[in-house]
Amino acid sequence: MKPIQNELQKQMDAKFQERLQSIQEELLKDPVIQQFFKENEGAITRSVLERGLGKLYEFKNQQQDCSKCPSVQQCVNTINGFTPKLSLTRGLIDLEYTPCQQKRIEDERRHTEKMIASMHMPKDVLRATLSDVRVYSEDRENLLQAAQNFVDQVKQTGELPRKGFYLYGDFGVGKSFLIGAIANELAALQIQSVVVYVPEFLRELKNAIGTPQLEEKFDFVKKAPVLMLDDLGAEQLSEWTRDEILGSILHYRMAEQLPTFITSNLDYSGLEVFFTQTARGGQDPIKAKRIMERIKAITEPIQVEGLNLRDLT
Repeated sequence: MKPIQNELQKQMDAKFQERLQSIQEELLKDPVIQQFFKENEGAITRSVLERGLGKLYEFKNQQQDCSKCPSVQQCVNTINGFTPKLSLTRGLIDLEYTPCQQKRIEDERRHTEKMIASMHMPKDVLRATLSDVRVYSEDRENLLQAAQNFVDQVKQTGELPRKGFYLYGDFGVGKSFLIGAIANELAALQIQSVVVYVPEFLRELKNAIGTPQLEEKFDFVKKAPVLMLDDLGAEQLSEWTRDEILGSILHYRMAEQLPTFITSNLDYSGLEVFFTQTARGGQDPIKAKRIMERIKAITEPIQVEGLNLRDLT
């Protein structure tokens, strides 16, 4: 009986070794693992390799690129929202986990929402990228190219351009979608964009008058690396919101050369007329001209034309 058991054990051991050899060969075909071995050439002996097979297998069976992951909650990795990276620690192959791109974006968004309740990021642009922008005319193609050039400049130089865009046009033509897509592209480059819906933002600040939150919220928006003001010109205008809030934010960003994106239904001329009006029914063309000069200094005007995309959904 014992010889039969010994023979079965030998066969099982042989199959195990064969399977182990197959797994090892498959792991060593992985380009990332190959690069890791190349970077640590001489330090990874056969003994280190054999002891580290479990870690290599764990690495291979996880996702290293989370860019297409729907959300951190749906992450398939061992630790939600974290991607593995191979390391060599005290002569042993190990794994280090770092926050993935999607987790960084979601964490940043939560932080912004905590600071600014009027952060404006509709559901349809939460995951939008420039490749999602609808192109059905030459004007739309030029618009998309301008946005892509902005993002490409950041990628190539590591620096933000001084000017953003002033996007104006009719309702539903995709102005908000475009700035949301740009914000997501920049988030992938670890650059924070603060997107606020102007009418709600100004109401939020008004409600914070007399509290420490007023200055905190104001500074958070004013000093954002990239600021996106959505639907400027749709707010209930007062001299305080025009001069003390919008005027101060725009002046700071002009002085600090921080890129600012603005969407509006009004072109430059129409917005200047809007800013001329005072709450008491009077007019103040000097104040209006002053704030428009700041807007013109920090944005490039681009008319957004096309179909009302809201009617197509």
